[in-house]
Amino acid sequence: MPSTLRHTFDHQLVELQDDILRMGSFVVRMLSMSMQSLVQQDVELATRVVEMDDTADFMDLQIEHTCMRLLALQQPMSRDLRVIGTALKVITDLERIGDFAVDVAKTTRRLAAEPYIQPLDELMKMSQTVEWMVQECIHAYVERDLDLVNRVVARDDEVDEAYDRVFTQLLARMESDPSVIRQATWLLHVGRFLERIADHAVNVAERVCYMETGELKQLSASHRNGTENGA
Repeated sequence: MPSTLRHTFDHQLVELQDDILRMGSFVVRMLSMSMQSLVQQDVELATRVVEMDDTADFMDLQIEHTCMRLLALQQPMSRDLRVIGTALKVITDLERIGDFAVDVAKTTRRLAAEPYIQPLDELMKMSQTVEWMVQECIHAYVERDLDLVNRVVARDDEVDEAYDRVFTQLLARMESDPSVIRQATWLLHVGRFLERIADHAVNVAERVCYMETGELKQLSASHRNGTENGA
């Protein structure tokens, strides 16, 4: 590729990465707001998160169009092709993370009129870890940082363990008091949403590893054991 075209292409790749960073930051904000709405039982805030989903979807489409244009016009090879292919995979995971944030927000609206059966401390700890994983997997993509990839993947087990604790606590409450089954079930869903978001962050991390090494492999123990991590 001639030097002038290479410079232009490199600039376009930087812009692509900036767009992905913005989308990642946006869905992390959706997640943070959705969990805040849940804890505070703030229906107005939850509704704002639901409305933000259209923006996340628009970002997804715009980045996809950018990737397809680069593939068609620049005909990249080797590592450049992996960079663009990874971007297409990353935005799919980010879009799903936004969807799960919306699911949390919708749970807020379902439970807003009733007192909680127990504090949501464990769910909030989960969400803080998950937010970190999403933020840092995007930074790993932008910075090509395989050490950061490994740190993101390592925290997936932490999220799984927290979900197990939430599950055990809520199951015990349901067994001792059947009247709480409805609310406990929805709170279990929130834990599951968070666990799935962590899986999507691991998906992104694995794609960063592929982008840099050319080797696509599962890095998470839960993925190796067959844990569902699809869309």
